[in-house]
Amino acid sequence: MNEILYIVFAFILGLVLGTLFFGGLWFTVKKVVTARIPALWILGSFIVRVSISLIGFYYISAVSLQRLLICVLGFITARFIVIHLTKSYQEKQMQIKKEVPNEA
Repeated sequence: MNEILYIVFAFILGLVLGTLFFGGLWFTVKKVVTARIPALWILGSFIVRVSISLIGFYYISAVSLQRLLICVLGFITARFIVIHLTKSYQEKQMQIKKEVPNEA
Protein backbone atom coordinates (compact mmCIF):
# COMPACT_ATOMS: atom_id res chain seq x y z
CA MET A 1 0.00 0.00 0.00
CA ASN A 2 2.83 2.41 0.79
CA GLU A 3 4.42 1.77 -2.60
CA ILE A 4 1.24 2.92 -4.34
CA LEU A 5 1.29 6.14 -2.33
CA TYR A 6 4.92 6.74 -3.29
CA ILE A 7 4.09 6.17 -6.96
CA VAL A 8 1.18 8.62 -6.77
CA PHE A 9 3.47 11.11 -5.02
CA ALA A 10 6.08 10.66 -7.78
CA PHE A 11 3.42 11.34 -10.43
CA ILE A 12 2.23 14.47 -8.60
CA LEU A 13 5.82 15.65 -8.22
CA GLY A 14 6.27 15.12 -11.97
CA LEU A 15 3.17 17.22 -12.61
CA VAL A 16 4.56 19.98 -10.39
CA LEU A 17 7.98 19.88 -12.05
CA GLY A 18 6.42 19.88 -15.50
CA THR A 19 4.11 22.74 -14.64
CA LEU A 20 7.03 24.78 -13.32
CA PHE A 21 9.13 23.96 -16.38
CA PHE A 22 6.58 24.51 -19.13
CA GLY A 23 4.70 27.27 -17.31
CA GLY A 24 8.01 29.03 -16.79
CA LEU A 25 8.80 28.59 -20.46
CA TRP A 26 5.47 30.12 -21.45
CA PHE A 27 6.00 33.02 -19.03
CA THR A 28 9.51 33.59 -20.41
CA VAL A 29 8.31 33.70 -24.00
CA LYS A 30 5.61 36.22 -23.05
CA LYS A 31 8.13 38.33 -21.10
CA VAL A 32 10.89 38.27 -23.75
CA VAL A 33 8.72 40.23 -26.17
CA THR A 34 8.82 43.32 -23.97
CA ALA A 35 12.14 42.79 -22.15
CA ARG A 36 15.06 45.18 -22.55
CA ILE A 37 17.57 42.31 -22.51
CA PRO A 38 15.75 39.26 -23.89
CA ALA A 39 18.84 37.03 -23.97
CA LEU A 40 19.22 37.41 -20.21
CA TRP A 41 15.61 36.33 -19.67
CA ILE A 42 15.99 33.32 -21.95
CA LEU A 43 19.28 32.15 -20.45
CA GLY A 44 18.27 32.82 -16.85
CA SER A 45 14.92 31.10 -17.25
CA PHE A 46 16.54 28.11 -18.91
CA ILE A 47 19.07 27.68 -16.11
CA VAL A 48 16.44 27.99 -13.36
CA ARG A 49 13.90 25.69 -15.07
CA VAL A 50 16.44 22.97 -15.89
CA SER A 51 18.05 23.17 -12.44
CA ILE A 52 14.73 22.74 -10.63
CA SER A 53 13.71 19.87 -12.91
CA LEU A 54 17.04 18.04 -12.62
CA ILE A 55 17.13 18.37 -8.84
CA GLY A 56 13.60 16.96 -8.62
CA PHE A 57 14.42 14.07 -10.95
CA TYR A 58 17.64 13.39 -9.05
CA TYR A 59 15.88 12.97 -5.73
CA ILE A 60 13.20 10.78 -7.26
CA SER A 61 15.69 8.59 -9.14
CA ALA A 62 17.83 8.07 -6.03
CA VAL A 63 15.02 5.94 -4.60
CA SER A 64 13.81 3.89 -7.54
CA LEU A 65 13.85 3.76 -11.31
CA GLN A 66 10.12 3.01 -11.36
CA ARG A 67 9.37 6.23 -9.48
CA LEU A 68 11.58 8.16 -11.87
CA LEU A 69 9.64 6.83 -14.86
CA ILE A 70 6.33 7.70 -13.20
CA CYS A 71 7.69 11.18 -12.43
CA VAL A 72 8.69 11.65 -16.08
CA LEU A 73 5.20 10.54 -17.10
CA GLY A 74 3.76 13.25 -14.82
CA PHE A 75 6.22 15.76 -16.31
CA ILE A 76 5.06 14.96 -19.85
CA THR A 77 1.41 15.05 -18.77
CA ALA A 78 1.97 18.53 -17.35
CA ARG A 79 3.22 19.62 -20.76
CA PHE A 80 -0.13 18.83 -22.34
CA ILE A 81 -2.02 20.47 -19.48
CA VAL A 82 0.02 23.68 -19.76
CA ILE A 83 -0.43 23.74 -23.54
CA HIS A 84 -4.19 23.35 -23.12
CA LEU A 85 -4.42 26.07 -20.46
CA THR A 86 -2.25 28.56 -22.32
CA LYS A 87 -4.17 28.07 -25.57
CA SER A 88 -7.46 28.79 -23.83
CA TYR A 89 -5.89 31.84 -22.12
CA GLN A 90 -4.64 33.18 -25.45
CA GLU A 91 -8.02 32.59 -27.08
CA LYS A 92 -9.71 34.58 -24.30
CA GLN A 93 -7.22 37.41 -24.77
CA MET A 94 -7.88 37.46 -28.50
CA GLN A 95 -11.66 37.52 -27.86
CA ILE A 96 -11.29 40.49 -25.49
CA LYS A 97 -9.20 42.40 -28.05
CA LYS A 98 -11.84 41.82 -30.74
CA GLU A 99 -14.67 43.03 -28.48
CA VAL A 100 -12.98 46.28 -27.44
CA PRO A 101 -12.88 48.71 -30.38
CA ASN A 102 -9.86 50.95 -30.83
CA GLU A 103 -10.59 54.46 -29.63
CA ALA A 104 -8.05 56.48 -31.55
